[in-house]
Amino acid sequence: MAIPGTDPLTLEVVELIGSVVARYHDEYERAAAEHSLTGAQARVLGLLSLEPLPMRRIAHRLKCEPSNITGIVDRLEARGLVERRPDPGDRRVKLAAATQEGRGTAKRLRESLDFAREPLGELSADERTALRDLLRRMLGERPGQ
Repeated sequence: MAIPGTDPLTLEVVELIGSVVARYHDEYERAAAEHSLTGAQARVLGLLSLEPLPMRRIAHRLKCEPSNITGIVDRLEARGLVERRPDPGDRRVKLAAATQEGRGTAKRLRESLDFAREPLGELSADERTALRDLLRRMLGERPGQ
């Protein structure tokens, strides 16, 4: 009996996913460098451009240690891209938030990522929806999350 997930089709899909991830990572690193950011700084800035977050939540989303996030936020803050502010719901907690300049930088960074946007643009809305839903299922997300 074959080991589950070792059929040729599954192996090809795994290889294709790996290729997509590698190409996206390479482009993301290049785009970050064009803004004088590391990839990690760009990811933190991208998250904070959407909403202010406490360090622990940033670390959880990026699957790293909070101490790493503190250093990244320190460097982004020194460049005027991020600021720390008290959490209105709990004044003991500090939130990291993108400044106006930080939000603009994050927007330009997102706009410069063409790798996925161009091929995805060739798919119909139904195909993009199906791909999104399949990727969510692979990540264990329930519909509507």
